[in-house]
Amino acid sequence: MPFLYINFPSWLNPEIIPGLPVRWYGLMYIFAFATAFFLYRKQVKERHFPMSEDDLSSLFFCGILGLLLGARLFHTLIYETSDFYRRQPWLIFWPFRNGQFTGLQGMSYHGGAFAGLLAVIIFAKVKKYSFREIGDMFAAAIPLGFTFGRIGNFINAELYGRATASPLGMVFPGAAPLPASENWVQEIAEKTGMDINGLWEVNLPRHPSQLYEAFFEGIILWAIIWFFRSRKPFKGFLVGLYFLGYGFFRFIIEYFREPDADLGYRFEIVKTTLPTAYAHPLLSFSTGQVLCFFMMVFGAVWLIYASRLSDSKDIFVYNEEELEQLKVNEAAKERNQRRKLRKKLR
Repeated sequence: MPFLYINFPSWLNPEIIPGLPVRWYGLMYIFAFATAFFLYRKQVKERHFPMSEDDLSSLFFCGILGLLLGARLFHTLIYETSDFYRRQPWLIFWPFRNGQFTGLQGMSYHGGAFAGLLAVIIFAKVKKYSFREIGDMFAAAIPLGFTFGRIGNFINAELYGRATASPLGMVFPGAAPLPASENWVQEIAEKTGMDINGLWEVNLPRHPSQLYEAFFEGIILWAIIWFFRSRKPFKGFLVGLYFLGYGFFRFIIEYFREPDADLGYRFEIVKTTLPTAYAHPLLSFSTGQVLCFFMMVFGAVWLIYASRLSDSKDIFVYNEEELEQLKVNEAAKERNQRRKLRKKLR
């Protein structure tokens, strides 16, 4: 019987060059930020949006800083079950463990998303930009970059899914072995052509959920939002669409992904005794699903709120006349500020 599963590529290693502390996962973050920056800059140019290169660079610096801080802090608060970081909080951002360079292992997407959002809101407030306009351009730029992050998870052979007999199933080298005596383990092994006779434990094929997420939360979500960037009905629409879309795709994919062993299901309407590696009951919800539910609620509430604002109508492209008027208005604001300052000094 032919094998009906895929072996994890043996040539893929977390380190770019074995023995050196440079990992593909870190490089994927650079690709992600560069992709988002390129797509954002493209929108600024095609809209003739009045944002200088310095402000664009500053905006991305603030957004990335907020994302990294939020992702790391949120992970240590929500996903870290030991008291290691609570007892030693100064090690949260320390990239070494026992004298070895480990990088910042453990990042929460949800924490990064909301902290990054807060950073952009603060930047818009300080620089007097419309948050809904720069937020929409962010929403159209981020998902495609996010794809690289999940590819990094795949290269690390982490965050894999539940055991499956699907032809898409992949044997990950670091996956927890499962007891060969279990009927469901024997059934999957038989369907995939694995010979487990005489074995106590077996490493079954798993859903490559990292690639599912890269495709749906990255490429598909980006394509949807990119399509609507020139067709959005009001300013702020893409921000709401992003939170709704990501929350929905991630919520569904979580059913294929095995929950963290130390966390299990955070909320169960009907208690289950089924192994998490085997099945994810419909009414049992992982930490990621609970957080995605709140993302979808936030996205829906934001859409209703943004659509009812008096200046909600979107301006997709600033033509030359409108751009000139904006410059005149900005110059008038600066003159008024200087007059007020001179009065105060007197």
